[in-house]
Amino acid sequence: MPQKTFSFDQTKTSYSILIAIAIAHLSNDMIQAIIPASYPLLKENFHLSFAQIGVITFCFQLSSSLLQPIVGAYTDKNPKPYSQIFAMFFSIIGIIALAYSNNYYSVLFSVTMVGIGSSIFHPESSRVAFLSSGGKRSLAQSIFQIGGNTGSALAPLLLALFVLPHGQRYILWFLIIAIVAQFVLGYIASWYKQVLESVKGQSKKLIKVPDLSNTTINFSIFILLLLIFSKYVYIASITSYLQFYMMEKFAITDVQAQVYLFYFLIAIALGTLFGGFLGDYLGRKYIIWFSVLGCAPFTLLLPFASLFWTGILVFIIGLIMASAFPSILVYAQELLPRKLGMVSGLFYGFAFGMGGLGAAFLGYWADHTSLENIYLVCSYLPLIGIMAYFLPNMKKVRFHEV
Repeated sequence: MPQKTFSFDQTKTSYSILIAIAIAHLSNDMIQAIIPASYPLLKENFHLSFAQIGVITFCFQLSSSLLQPIVGAYTDKNPKPYSQIFAMFFSIIGIIALAYSNNYYSVLFSVTMVGIGSSIFHPESSRVAFLSSGGKRSLAQSIFQIGGNTGSALAPLLLALFVLPHGQRYILWFLIIAIVAQFVLGYIASWYKQVLESVKGQSKKLIKVPDLSNTTINFSIFILLLLIFSKYVYIASITSYLQFYMMEKFAITDVQAQVYLFYFLIAIALGTLFGGFLGDYLGRKYIIWFSVLGCAPFTLLLPFASLFWTGILVFIIGLIMASAFPSILVYAQELLPRKLGMVSGLFYGFAFGMGGLGAAFLGYWADHTSLENIYLVCSYLPLIGIMAYFLPNMKKVRFHEV
């Protein structure tokens, strides 16, 4: 019986691959989210200051940000279908090292390994989401993102249930997630390899590029990075310090505080899907503007809220704030359509880098002032979203041969 020839159709959305890459992203980001979720445990075990907590976040975010644009630029010219499997091995090393860490510096090593795994994973994974989108780019990117955000949301809940009551070594249970992910990544790599072979040797094709000057494109990229800065520094303030803030202000336990972090992270997952869906229909510029600027009233209220209203506000903030990222990334990809990997790596890397720098600075600041002071100042960050007004409409396009 003749073997069926694989044919790649760019106009057809491959939902099986989108779901698979979302599951892989869930696994990768769940492993990442172990790090901030374990901060109360690590702070108690190693008697850490808030500045040291910030340095842990900085090391993780730095290792996961610096490599991403480099990996993305390299894979633009040399696609690597199996790179995501390779990336997960670094994350596995990080999990094992974190579970057996017996001092502060071994913790820094373990989070750096997880960061390197993440930096290799994201650029090619984002390209897989793009290739399988069938033209529904914001929706595909949001499905990819919701996988990661769901993993981030589940990590503190699973840690509260299975690790905090028993101890640091129980982090090893997350190896199961990593091993399952390797099988999923193998399926994705097989499809991706077939896509590359299918398009090899084809005649040159025309792609849409925006009819904008290089100055306008560069200025637009700058605005998008500025919005990423405001978004991810604020998110870093929540993921790194919300638990301690809740425990200090409302005298609740670390397990109870993890639940409020879960509210924020699950809202981010839902907001990502919502924002991606609307971005394809209403226009990405308007979703970006609403997402970053729209949560400002709620961030300004958060420092003055009661325990009950804090839970509601962090959920609303997460829901609105998260809706921007799929649209920001796809908008940037449409500005530079010939550099998909580099753009994806730049924006993921910059997001992680800003989160890391923000966490380190905020931790130092918390040690010298107070956690409440952090949230008072950070509440103004979403006002930077007004810069989205200057993003151009990209209705005019021209075609370029590649």
